[in-house]
Amino acid sequence: MTLKILMMLAFIAVTVYIGFYARKHARDVDGFVLGGRKVGPWLSAFAYGTSYFSAVVFVGYAGQFGWKYGMAALWIGLGNAFIGSLLVWYVLGARTRAMTHHLKAQTMPEFFGARFASPALRIAAATIIFIFLIPYTAGVFNGLSRLFDMAFGVPYEWCIIVMAVLTCVYVVMGGYVATAINDVVQGCIMLFSIVAVIVAVLVKYGGFTQALIDLSLVASDAPGMAGMQGAYVSIFGTNLFDLVGVFVLTSLGVWGMPQMVQKFYAIKSTDAIKRGAIISTLFAVVVAGGSYFLGGFSRLAAGSIEYTPAGLPVYDSIMPAMLQGIPDLLMGLVVVLVLSASMSTLSALVLTSSSTLTLDVLKGKYIQEMNVKGQVMSIRLLIVVFVLISTVIALFQYNSPQIFIAQLMAISWGALAGSFIAPFLYGLYWQRATVASVWACFIFALGLVCGNWAYGLVYGNMAGFMNPINAGALAMLAGLVIVPLVSWLTPRPDAEQTSTLFRESYLNLHDMKIDAD
Repeated sequence: MTLKILMMLAFIAVTVYIGFYARKHARDVDGFVLGGRKVGPWLSAFAYGTSYFSAVVFVGYAGQFGWKYGMAALWIGLGNAFIGSLLVWYVLGARTRAMTHHLKAQTMPEFFGARFASPALRIAAATIIFIFLIPYTAGVFNGLSRLFDMAFGVPYEWCIIVMAVLTCVYVVMGGYVATAINDVVQGCIMLFSIVAVIVAVLVKYGGFTQALIDLSLVASDAPGMAGMQGAYVSIFGTNLFDLVGVFVLTSLGVWGMPQMVQKFYAIKSTDAIKRGAIISTLFAVVVAGGSYFLGGFSRLAAGSIEYTPAGLPVYDSIMPAMLQGIPDLLMGLVVVLVLSASMSTLSALVLTSSSTLTLDVLKGKYIQEMNVKGQVMSIRLLIVVFVLISTVIALFQYNSPQIFIAQLMAISWGALAGSFIAPFLYGLYWQRATVASVWACFIFALGLVCGNWAYGLVYGNMAGFMNPINAGALAMLAGLVIVPLVSWLTPRPDAEQTSTLFRESYLNLHDMKIDAD
């Protein structure tokens, strides 16, 4: 216990120190939100990777989908690496940096408002972001606190409160630069810890070969495969359709998540994007691939996990159960691992949400005269408000036997990515995209995800009329059809205006080095 406490205190001390150190970069809005658009490839790549993977993945998703699909869950981690990390950097990175720099956009709603010449679209996007990042943040708090409860015996409620305060302290002080520097420190901890933990857990279960043999003897409880042995070591698991849904949601979803895309706004050059893509991908292979690989063996811990009164597994208890009994030093590493992953994601979420609400809703709309100092102060105050709301939801979710981390994330990612992926992608690449098509995409995605969730509340079926993860994946894919279809059916935007925007934004894009100023 002393060792674990010392490791925790050392981590917290470094985190707070970086927050103080980065204060000098957070004196204006551009510095606070984007680090002055001068962030290099290593900082950007680690900021992207650590924002991507948190306790939601390690505790929530790896546990739940490792339990459901066995070793086939590894496909999700590989999708996160090569679609959610490598491909997105090459497809969105340079164009996002170029157009947002030209439009002087600091947030995703600001991009929508300027790209489609629609202030109403900007406000709608900002509202969606503020509302639907909250359940995601609550899921991060939940995953983090479960491991703290197991490792230290500290009540869940106190874990959430301490983490909320720590997040507020270093983000409020240092802004984007503080989060980026912390992300490198936290990312290095995650890389080392995930490898050490995998080795320790496999040793606990007799080594890789023995663990795989034992897993092959576990009888499936999936519909249509009940009693079948070997399903959890098969290449496509027990339910390929639902596995594809998780693959799409978690791999394609980051293409439309504002806290992820915003990393491309801040990077200093197109050359840095090319290097950042490789670094980010390697990071994802180790962290995401390792998490889902470990989760694939979760059935071996069936006797140690929690179950609901109906006899169903409490998915969020699976990974903590797998880690019971490993050496104290490694348990301390696990706690710091999940704390690192979660703090980096939390900082990205709260910074994105608070800056969006300030710059896209309050500034100029409700507060006509807001100087730079007032904007930075507003962002800092809203960080506290956002964390407070997320904490309350996390406490409610923990006490609900039916709502798991994965479901909170599915609602959040489905609504956000379903609304934003297609409009953002087409907005970068296609001059013909119209305002009406963006509104249609927003309405469809929110209607599907929220309608599914509301149906579950009304009829007592938390899954809704379809799996919430599949609903989110459907919303994302449907948007890729809705935007071009509605664009062709509605009047095209001003051709001269959009042509000028694209020409000026992408002039010599492939061979230029974009200077931050």
